[in-house]
Amino acid sequence: MPAFSRRHLIVLALLTTVWGLNWPVLKIGVTGFPPLTFRVASLWLSLPVYALVLVQQGSSFVIERRYWRRMALLALFNMALWNALMILAIPLLSSGRAAILCYTMPIFSAVIGQLAFRDRLSGRGWLGVAAAAAGVTLLLWNEMARLSGSASGVALMLGAAFSWALGTQLLRRSTLPVPLLALTFWMTLAGLIAITPLAWWLEHRQWHLPGMATTLAMAYNAVLALGFAQAAWFFLARTLPPIASTLSVMMIPVIGVFAGSWALGEQLHWQDFTAMVLILMAIASVLWPAGAPGKPQGS
Repeated sequence: MPAFSRRHLIVLALLTTVWGLNWPVLKIGVTGFPPLTFRVASLWLSLPVYALVLVQQGSSFVIERRYWRRMALLALFNMALWNALMILAIPLLSSGRAAILCYTMPIFSAVIGQLAFRDRLSGRGWLGVAAAAAGVTLLLWNEMARLSGSASGVALMLGAAFSWALGTQLLRRSTLPVPLLALTFWMTLAGLIAITPLAWWLEHRQWHLPGMATTLAMAYNAVLALGFAQAAWFFLARTLPPIASTLSVMMIPVIGVFAGSWALGEQLHWQDFTAMVLILMAIASVLWPAGAPGKPQGS
């Protein structure tokens, strides 16, 4: 497993907090408001955040025409399918359990890596995947009956997790000579070109001005969950092997479950606490140094 630099660990801690807290924020944001429209509005509002940072850094926005097709493929799985499927599932599931289903992503990623890219996981890597799978199963334990009545929500979220896993694998293997934030900007825009018409087609009859709670949730998503955390995730996904980046963020659904309990009154059970231990094991499988420490990467 790779050595995590101090920068990786700081980014990971901030990303975990922002995305973990965002699950109840998403649930609040789409309550009484069209979900796909909510996500599209948040994504459009995130574009000026990326642009301002790019201008401040003096970075180029340019992606050469020959790279547009590869950028569009990355945008399809990392932005368009992921965002559309995930947000359409949110109203159908509790916030904590939506987060749990979403974070089946490391399991999909490990399988995709094996079957499509001939990745070879170490024993410790497979132990991490197994611990993550056991943790996700336990977290869902008390929701099985309810989830069986929300089959469409489960299918949408698992589809989102699969798209995210495939997008992460493709992003890690991408050799586009483009600054990461510029790539994030253009992937976001490409994803919006795909899903904005879908939001209009599915939801335009439900459009209305958002209330204060929805507006604040949009602001949180635009600035923090997308403007900061999406770029932070792409940094981890691009600079670490897929299994390391995916398992390292497994604390996010735990925060999502506990934040949902605190903010929305969603009930906790002993399985939630046991799952937290298993998920911490999964994280340790990629963060704990193996053998003699080498020179940190990505510092």
